[in-house]
Amino acid sequence: MSSANLADLKPGLGAALWDRLEHGIERAADWLIAQQRADGHFVFELEADATIPSEYILLRHFLGEPDPALEARIATYLRRIQGGHGGWPLFHDGAFNISASVKAYFALKIAGDLPDAPHMQRARTAILAHGGAATVNVFTRAQLALYGVLPWRAVPVMPVEIMLLPRWFPFHLDKVSYWSRTVLVPLLVLMALRPRARNPRGIGIDELFVTPPERVRNFYDMERTSLWARVFRGLDRVLHVVEPWFPGGARRRAIERAVQFVTERLNGEDGLGGIYPAMANTVMMFDALGYARDHADVVTARRAVDKLLVLKDEGSYCQPCVSPVWDSGLAIHALMEVGDPAALDSARRAADWLKDRQVLDVVGDWVAARPGVRPGGWAFQYANPHYPDLDDTAVVVMAFDRLDAGRYREAIDRGTEWVLGMQSRNGGWASFDADNTHYYLNQIPFADHGALLDPPTADVSARCLGMLAQLGYKADYPAVREAVDHLRRDQEPDGSWYGRWGVNYIYGTWSVLAAFNAVGFDAQAPEVRRAVIWLLGRQRDDGGWGEDAASYAPGQPHGSYDRSTPSQTAWALLGLMAAGEVNHPAVERGIAYLAASQKPDGQWDEASYTGTGFPRVFYLRYHGYRAVFPLWAMARYRTLKQGNATSVLYGL
Repeated sequence: MSSANLADLKPGLGAALWDRLEHGIERAADWLIAQQRADGHFVFELEADATIPSEYILLRHFLGEPDPALEARIATYLRRIQGGHGGWPLFHDGAFNISASVKAYFALKIAGDLPDAPHMQRARTAILAHGGAATVNVFTRAQLALYGVLPWRAVPVMPVEIMLLPRWFPFHLDKVSYWSRTVLVPLLVLMALRPRARNPRGIGIDELFVTPPERVRNFYDMERTSLWARVFRGLDRVLHVVEPWFPGGARRRAIERAVQFVTERLNGEDGLGGIYPAMANTVMMFDALGYARDHADVVTARRAVDKLLVLKDEGSYCQPCVSPVWDSGLAIHALMEVGDPAALDSARRAADWLKDRQVLDVVGDWVAARPGVRPGGWAFQYANPHYPDLDDTAVVVMAFDRLDAGRYREAIDRGTEWVLGMQSRNGGWASFDADNTHYYLNQIPFADHGALLDPPTADVSARCLGMLAQLGYKADYPAVREAVDHLRRDQEPDGSWYGRWGVNYIYGTWSVLAAFNAVGFDAQAPEVRRAVIWLLGRQRDDGGWGEDAASYAPGQPHGSYDRSTPSQTAWALLGLMAAGEVNHPAVERGIAYLAASQKPDGQWDEASYTGTGFPRVFYLRYHGYRAVFPLWAMARYRTLKQGNATSVLYGL
């Protein structure tokens, strides 16, 4: 690049910024390539909040298999992430959360922490100040009931006979999300059998109740006041009375059906659904049914859980799942932006690994809504063939198309066929299913988390639209036209889009702007301009962007945080560049922020949780995000500036 062009970057920065940019890309790419596994894939730690490591300790004591050395390491982690408010949040520096705090306190006490220890006293004070352990969410109440801490009347009735219901019935497993399905089925067996945790040390948490549990008359969530909520609460009260009289034969058949469901989807050592809650419930279900500890299914299920552990001297924890397909797909895109021989070689090795992970032979649960559609997607985890997802599939297909469309043609075509077949009737795409929009089910007492369903979302819809556009599908193609109309309708009044799987509106807005660019939207289109103005208005004084996970709560500001984060800054920059704003001063300021905040080893620090499991319930810290996305944004900026271009050529 000539010195004249360098000077045009911005007065006062120019060549100095470019030099930092070049060296920053080199260091970040070197670090990322060094993380690649021998077989070509990438996988980074995936951290949640205190609930999963706490549940792991509780699981071991449910089984009567304490491991003091391991529990001490997990306890170190739990103590380290305790909040200044005395309890535990759902994300870094977040507000107190009653369910996470009760689980963490219980786990620490079981692991050997004394109730009069200062950190336990602070936790107990905070828990009691927030209403005590009787106010935890339904899943936590079910776990406490297994320990005898709460009576079973505290848990909404979900009879295992659900397994026998016809598909036309208002509640059916096909009508809820994949994660609800896999977590719920083994839990139904536990709720029917009501086993008692072995709890070898006899630990209880009576001190966490404002009112003794046996004296609490109403455990219902009374904040939901819709007609459906009132109807379902009344039905639940009736079920509590009549469930003990259900015919024994039907119950046995239902339990057999549930066990069959689980074992068919056991997924080897990658576990039921590939997610910890389903895996843990599976282990407890087998135990409650009297399976021997050396039974092949029990051994497999236990190994699946233990493979989620991250063991560190400074504190160990249990991951909610693993993300190798997602991590590898994103890494390919970042490396393709870098574009040098080492980066391209690394990308090819990752793509070859991904090619072998395509689900081609297993017809998953999604077929209930889309019979006749051939499988062809990718799952998030190493293996989860019953539950591939649209987001991973679109990201992988776009990566293959960028890297070598000829080499991966068959995989691209099968993936595209599956994505097209999974479009919902409203024009959007969900994560795992089609038309999973039975919203009334979010009003049942058991669904107090509000995440029972898997409806189409802006970010996943945008990813699928971007994939189709990158592959050459034109604006008048029916699936493309319907997706565009869906995303137009879904734009927020302030110009942003909601981010279901990433925090939050910055993530959603980047996703949609990337798709609109790929499909050929004019950069001056009203939807694009409103989104650009919104993003520009959220830039912080240091040049970066950040968004608090609290933005998912009603009434909270969109795109606002008290700090900038590398991944969210990168999303904002990628969104602005997709909208043709590579030469806007705000973009250069964002690049300068990334260059200035980069560490000598090529990484960035990011303690904030910028991934989302379930809004307002469960958040994720993808340890790879802080490395992949800043590299991606910086390399794309360099490519566009070197080519004197304002147009991004890809769907992501």
